[in-house]
Amino acid sequence: MMLGTEATLELFGKVGREPGMKGYNALVEICIAKARGTDDEDIVIEEMGKVFHLFKSMREQGLQPEEQTYRPLLLYIIDMRMVEEFQFFCHVIKDGNPNSTTRLGYYEMLLWLRVNNEEKIQDLCNYIAENDGEDTSDLRESYLLALCESERKEEILELLEIVDITKLSSVEKIFQALGRLLLEPVAEKFLLDFRTSDHEADNITNFIASYAVSIPNLLVEDAIEKFKDLHQNLEVTPSSSSYEKLILHSCALLKPHVALDIVDEMCEAGLTLSTEVLHSILQTCDEASEYNLVHRIFSTIRRYNLESNDETFRCMKDLFLKMKDLEGAYKMLDELEEINLKPTAGMYNAIMAECFREKNISDGVKVLEHMQCADIKPDSQTFCYLINSSETEEDIVKYYEELKQSGIKATKQIFMALINAYAACGQLEKAKQVVLDPLIPAKSLNQIKSVLVSVLASHGQLSEALLIYEEIKQAGHHLEPKDVMSLIEHTHSDGELDTLLLLLEELNDSNYWNDACCRIILYCIWNNHLSSAIDLCELLKEKYQNDELVMEVLFDKVFSLIEESDSNHLQTCLELLSEIKDKLGLLPSKKCYDSLLSARANATNLYNAE
Repeated sequence: MMLGTEATLELFGKVGREPGMKGYNALVEICIAKARGTDDEDIVIEEMGKVFHLFKSMREQGLQPEEQTYRPLLLYIIDMRMVEEFQFFCHVIKDGNPNSTTRLGYYEMLLWLRVNNEEKIQDLCNYIAENDGEDTSDLRESYLLALCESERKEEILELLEIVDITKLSSVEKIFQALGRLLLEPVAEKFLLDFRTSDHEADNITNFIASYAVSIPNLLVEDAIEKFKDLHQNLEVTPSSSSYEKLILHSCALLKPHVALDIVDEMCEAGLTLSTEVLHSILQTCDEASEYNLVHRIFSTIRRYNLESNDETFRCMKDLFLKMKDLEGAYKMLDELEEINLKPTAGMYNAIMAECFREKNISDGVKVLEHMQCADIKPDSQTFCYLINSSETEEDIVKYYEELKQSGIKATKQIFMALINAYAACGQLEKAKQVVLDPLIPAKSLNQIKSVLVSVLASHGQLSEALLIYEEIKQAGHHLEPKDVMSLIEHTHSDGELDTLLLLLEELNDSNYWNDACCRIILYCIWNNHLSSAIDLCELLKEKYQNDELVMEVLFDKVFSLIEESDSNHLQTCLELLSEIKDKLGLLPSKKCYDSLLSARANATNLYNAE
């Protein structure tokens, strides 16, 4: 979809295929996203025209536009209050799908509500009030749902007088609106209607939950009390799904304690909790910084034998680690077998990674001992972490030997870890020898060499790094973007500009390219290559087509560093500033001038500052 709408359709045509329903839906979304993202009326008209042709193409292919197809379009048109365009596209949609008339009524009511056309709103309400046939029952529901979303209290009450709510398919949305509008007597009346009509109890309890959690400015504890009172009055038993609505409501209000109280209550009633809702509670504990609740959650899982999976324990492990509670994490893993689960190497690896990230090397190494005690075999990732965090050459060798003896296949990440670990220990020669290891898969060799290039550059061995870079190019491969950046970052001496420009050409990642371009501009300033710096600024301008954005990027990456430069570099920077104003028409921001003034003041050159 990165090709754009016309190019994508053209591509499908060349291969003798049509996009299909999902493809058309995606293309319509792309057009609407472009229309929403611009204030240019011509672009909006162009994108709307594309959507029209997409609908036409669908019709020619025998496809009927579904609601998923036209919903983004109509919502955009309604947001922009385009009445004529709405009527035009409704006609197009009906031509392509005659069965869409009823559903389009929902969007029509939304339109008149959006433009505050009270006459049209009343006309639609009068129409369905005066026409009580089977053919208008679905249209009534469409109008009613639109009114509920817009919280039009008077019209909602009028329609509810003539609509049999027990026959509607979107009852929960109506109860949500009744909650938002504080229409408790109406809600109680309809709930009683459902109860006396022998409606399914599971549906009634869901309606109660939808109503209770929608009441505005109500404490979660009060919403729960309302939920219980209505169930008691109607003599209905809560279901798992209605309890889960309360739990998710508590999570939305960052009340994980309350959510867990509800879990206890529903489990005591013999109901089950879905894994998805359990994960929502864990996520809320994280967002609310209530990490200590993980102890209670794990206890609850064990007590009620709640369904869980690897993701559940990954989330719990993260909470233990955020409390720096390694023992709690280990205890949880040790007790997994009591609920018929077995800890994995990945779970222990995550603990190890966190220890090493916190520079807690001793505890990181001890993870391996815990794995052995639990009879969990380490995997390749385990040894990656151990090698990467080794503080001595002896440890590096030891862990690599253990890896080979265990029969685990050495991945490219292992060899990358070896290079980084040897370099961190000051053993650059050993780092270079890693690429000679016969166990390296041939397909991974150039990626591993790419890491070596970065390591050598960062340790001052730029000439050797460039030699290996040439080897990689001659083999028909490219450096990874981050490794290209490492070469650029560590190239400071004069005479390397051509190499830097070639490296810039190799970068096809936009974020890396921006950073690289600005770093090379800095290099040009340091080495007085003014014309090249101007050329690079022009490249930035061509890329962004936005003067303010270019200057923002230049300031963040270039001018903000000038304060630390010496006076020679400052002079070049002043000349660059003058040139990009005169030749490129770029207007420097106040921040650029502030940096230069501060730098000049530091250099005690008050004449130039003036």
